[in-house]
Amino acid sequence: MTGGSREGLKNVARGLAFLALLPFLASYRFKCVFIGVNRALEGSSQVLSLVPGLPGRYMRQVFFSRVLAHCSRSVVIEFGTLFSQSGARLDDGVYIGPRCHLGLVHIGADAMLGPCVQVPSGAHTHEHSSMDVSIQSQGLARQLVHIGEGCWIGGNAVIMADVGANTIIGAGAVVTRPIPPNVVAAGIPARVIKERSTGDVTP
Repeated sequence: MTGGSREGLKNVARGLAFLALLPFLASYRFKCVFIGVNRALEGSSQVLSLVPGLPGRYMRQVFFSRVLAHCSRSVVIEFGTLFSQSGARLDDGVYIGPRCHLGLVHIGADAMLGPCVQVPSGAHTHEHSSMDVSIQSQGLARQLVHIGEGCWIGGNAVIMADVGANTIIGAGAVVTRPIPPNVVAAGIPARVIKERSTGDVTP
């Protein structure tokens, strides 16, 4: 099958997914008015996260391309992934593995997230300066987290600060401070363990 034929089939699949999602999109817009954009997004992403296989991939891509700040047509979002912030941006070729939880994040082109990666909206999402008021009552302080193009984020990593382009983050790492481009980082908290080179192993 030629590249043009494959792209044609993908366009047909996107069109069918859009038609199937029309009532769902209408329901989402209705909920936005009454409960707010981000709460509506959370509920809708929970429902769509449960659709398996290729139909689920296309339905999630079509839906998120219409409700997030940006979601490229070439993005793949696997089963079980949840979004909580409509300001998220997903560039060309991004792959998001199963069961990821994503907040306010900008993921650069061709970056890959392994399974169960969490990207909360920065390291201090909840205000906690007062000891006289419960943390739950002190409001939120979200910050956009950037994951650079070409990054590979290992499974179960938690990303709370920016990650530079073409960097590998090891599985289970917790990124609390910015990580530069073109390195391998791992650990809790994540630290640079070496510069990128040919033959780097799976994180």
